[in-house]
Amino acid sequence: MKKLIKLLFYIITIGGFVLFVYWISAKGRILEPEKLSVAVSPIGQLAQAEEPHILQNLLNNLKHPLSKLVLQIITILIAARLFGMFFLKIGQPMVVGEIVAGIALGPSLLGYLYPSASIFLFPLESLPSLQLLSQIGLILFMFVIGMDIDLSALRNRASDAIIISHASIVIPFAMGMGLAYYMYLQFAPANIPFHSFGLFMGIAMSITAFPVLARIIQERGWTRTRIGTMAITCAAADDITAWCLLAVVIAIAQAGSIAGALMTVCIAILYVLFMILVLKPFLQRIGNAYPTRETLGRGSMAFFFLVLFSSAYITELIGIHALFGAFIAGVSMPSNMNFRKIIIEKIEDVSLVLLLPLFFAYTGLRTQVNSLNEGNLWLSCGMVILIAVAGKFIGSAAVARLVGHNWKDSLSLGALMNTRGLMELVVLNIGYDMGILTPEVFTMFVLMALVTTFMTGPALSLIGRIFPEITVKQITSRIVETGNKILISFGPALTGVRLLRLAGEISPKSEHQENITALHLTLGTDMHPIHADSYAQESFQPLLDEAKVSGVKIETCYKVTDDIEQEILEIADSQNYDLILIGSGKSIYKGSLLGSLIGMVNILSFRNILQMIKGRPPVIQKDDLIHEKARHLIENAPCTVGVFIDKDFEKAGSIFIPVLNKKDAFILTFIKKFINNSDAVIEIFDKEGILANNTAVNSEINSMNDRKPNTIRFIGSSEIEQNTFFEKHQLILVSYEGWESLVKNHRAWIKKIPSSLIIKPGKEFMPI
Repeated sequence: MKKLIKLLFYIITIGGFVLFVYWISAKGRILEPEKLSVAVSPIGQLAQAEEPHILQNLLNNLKHPLSKLVLQIITILIAARLFGMFFLKIGQPMVVGEIVAGIALGPSLLGYLYPSASIFLFPLESLPSLQLLSQIGLILFMFVIGMDIDLSALRNRASDAIIISHASIVIPFAMGMGLAYYMYLQFAPANIPFHSFGLFMGIAMSITAFPVLARIIQERGWTRTRIGTMAITCAAADDITAWCLLAVVIAIAQAGSIAGALMTVCIAILYVLFMILVLKPFLQRIGNAYPTRETLGRGSMAFFFLVLFSSAYITELIGIHALFGAFIAGVSMPSNMNFRKIIIEKIEDVSLVLLLPLFFAYTGLRTQVNSLNEGNLWLSCGMVILIAVAGKFIGSAAVARLVGHNWKDSLSLGALMNTRGLMELVVLNIGYDMGILTPEVFTMFVLMALVTTFMTGPALSLIGRIFPEITVKQITSRIVETGNKILISFGPALTGVRLLRLAGEISPKSEHQENITALHLTLGTDMHPIHADSYAQESFQPLLDEAKVSGVKIETCYKVTDDIEQEILEIADSQNYDLILIGSGKSIYKGSLLGSLIGMVNILSFRNILQMIKGRPPVIQKDDLIHEKARHLIENAPCTVGVFIDKDFEKAGSIFIPVLNKKDAFILTFIKKFINNSDAVIEIFDKEGILANNTAVNSEINSMNDRKPNTIRFIGSSEIEQNTFFEKHQLILVSYEGWESLVKNHRAWIKKIPSSLIIKPGKEFMPI
């Protein structure tokens, strides 16, 4: 009755509103003759003009500057994600794909193949808006880069790092100026003095991409290793030095005279000293007063944004570019890591996901690969790349070897310091905007940035193969007695705790080794380097607490990766795990029409196309209880996989096992594990007699019942039909094929079942 009253009230309210609008409009038309007889202004004449056709209206709206900008953003974001994901699949940092996407949207590809589409999407009059938005993105990005720099860490590890870092700047800088001597007459713009051209060539050779380098170190698990720590420190010192040098170079180029340049540099030095010595201690007090997300409100954030943009504005006025001011503002932020993490989280998504792809697209619109249409131009481009690699890679490696590092670490440092990525593009765009770099030279250096970034991963892999290293874990694994090794891969910490409880009930409590490894992976595109250690600690602490309570020994493993499922498969294969335990997850493709459409598109994903090329069936979502990613692991794992559907699991006191397939005999192995390692009571539904009629299996079950009486029994359909049957069980253990049979033939059971462990046996199944 209440619902009917609410519906009637809603209908009367809306109906009354419509009638009132109609009535007042009719009354208003009576007033029109007197008003419309008055001479009208041009705006009034425009209002009385003939209304355009609806199609013409749409075309006019499409040409509006805001509509054009929004369309550009949509196009750029789609292209950036597509190219980025593709490059991730071939083992490259996502930023490489985003840079290539920007070039593809410019005259080098889209403008060359479809000039009309390029002119429609990116008309010349729309580029200033795109440039301004991209510059805002760069200011935010440089602010984050500045916050990455830990000055105290640099002081603590200054000796070798400073030597290697400065050598990695000085050597390529000198080689760049030497190259400028040979390129000046042919490639320098008119009225640009040699010192401006040469200095920009030198600084462009000297840049290292700190963010990309940090991501590569994370992906390879080197964060806490000697080589990883040294590379991060060198890159940080490189960033500070290079951006200070860039500020000097800009000052010299813009001042036009030595006296003017010295004045600009002196003012800039005074400003930096003010930021570090005066403002930073004050900001530190604010950071100490507001160290958490709850206390750091919008007022505080507004103040820090004010500091950021004021710093950028001041350095722009001084004449050393707004980006340097943003960088110094980041360096001046409070050193509290938790505080910096909160600030970065608030800024990073907008900067990296939305605004930086606009910068890549704007850079791509300026990059004209087809302008290198002569052999001597490509020869010059090759020389630029060769000098860049020789100066940065070989120079850094040689100095690292000179200060005492072994050849493997030295070459690895050289490969990492040779990474240029986005930071190089920032420098190049500054030089292009100042008129120091011609379009041809700009294009050559963009290609150099791509090549040097692209080669980092393969170079590190090649160095690893040339200098193989046997780890302590690999040595001890040959000595320690092997057992049933379980890999728990979890996302939310609560899921990890539940998986650990389950693993503890099927794993022997060995005193000699940890049989269980807890693996937590973070998607690299979502993880900032500054977050990694604290995030790993937060993720594992609940599992370590649970392991201590239950008496289970575990190892922990944390990695940042760009492909979580593939990383799990590689770890399971390389470490010879017998069982992978994962959560079921929840599909995003169920429950809505749009989700279903996206799910259909998912069938044509890169992974499924690759599966079909390999002659395997694509991974398709079959029901709403097992995530499509879990199915991918099930189909491709090198060992047994257990998918756990959690419904507040505490302990497997009573287990229900439906045996629905002839291949389900392997389930006996897990029955033995639960009986031997826990106090579980097991009820088996074996309608076809697959286990009950097997003499060998029966003998095993009788033997287990003799050791622990009344722990295993067979039940019939009548017991399952009782209303309270599923309530008395804490776990269902079923094969993967048996689960699909349940989904197809026993949907009523699915709604009632407790937590479930779905087992897909591997080719090399665990020994009983």
